[in-house]
Amino acid sequence: MPLELLTMGRVGVDVYPLQTGVGLAEVTSFGKYLGGSPSNVAVAAARFGHPSAVITKTGRDPFGDFVRTALTGYGVDTRHVGTSDIAPTPVTFCEIFPPDDFPLYFYRLPKAPDLDIRPGELDLDAVREARIFWVTGTGLCDEPSRSATLAALAHRAKAGTTVFDLDWRPMFWNAPEQARAYYAEALRHTTVAVGNLDECEVATGEREPYAAAKALLAAGVELAVVKQGPKGVLAVGRDGSAAEIPPVPVDVVNGLGAGDAFGGALCHGLLSGWDTGRTIAFANAAGALVAGRLACSDAMPTEAEVEAKLRSASPATSDDPQRKV
Repeated sequence: MPLELLTMGRVGVDVYPLQTGVGLAEVTSFGKYLGGSPSNVAVAAARFGHPSAVITKTGRDPFGDFVRTALTGYGVDTRHVGTSDIAPTPVTFCEIFPPDDFPLYFYRLPKAPDLDIRPGELDLDAVREARIFWVTGTGLCDEPSRSATLAALAHRAKAGTTVFDLDWRPMFWNAPEQARAYYAEALRHTTVAVGNLDECEVATGEREPYAAAKALLAAGVELAVVKQGPKGVLAVGRDGSAAEIPPVPVDVVNGLGAGDAFGGALCHGLLSGWDTGRTIAFANAAGALVAGRLACSDAMPTEAEVEAKLRSASPATSDDPQRKV
């Protein structure tokens, strides 16, 4: 049967310090977790019961074996996880300074295996048949992944729901101007765009939330989701619908997995046929839950946990999940 969610792009191993509030030079103990945003989104959706898979590549090394074992353990199909000999499986370290400082250190040079995905290797039938196909901006930063990502999007031709996670990582690009043309091409084939204010500015040149949402709609999407950090989330549809969801209170432990949890929960809402307000409120709460936990993949919540978080949130969040704008 067709997959409910097929993601494409980054994978690796996240190495998180088990001590917070100190730099890596002083940390003495670490935890090892599955990493990579599209891989974590697939994990999050699988946690909600959706058959999911990821198109990616690892190195030919023990960390590559770990990635496959971890994905399988989370219920994510690994049939589209290939192997590249160009480099080892990437490792990412972070520092944890709650509530809002989480520096990342990517060990992906000269180029990660997940950027060695080639157009001729794609299962285009799987790409077209998945109910949701999810790609990220990082997949556009280098060849042959750039051509493979754009080829997959063009072949899918907006069949079903196609999500573009803007996923701006400046260390992978020479300048925002370099990315904008490739982002524009991807947006032409996209039905849903998701990004924070920095990412929206890279994609559209607009930073004000409503202007950014309108620019994403003008670029071709049907639903623009603009994450505003402590100001919540704005979602605007081409049909004129709009919702602005306030933030969910949380004691932040590690904010790095919140966006991936949001993405998996967004897919859950879309697959469940929920309206925009309910979908974004649910995704917002899922992100808050994971921000209150250390890991990304291990921390992805169940639907019951997210619903409980929504019930415990402020009345404005739980009683009026879709505030019209």
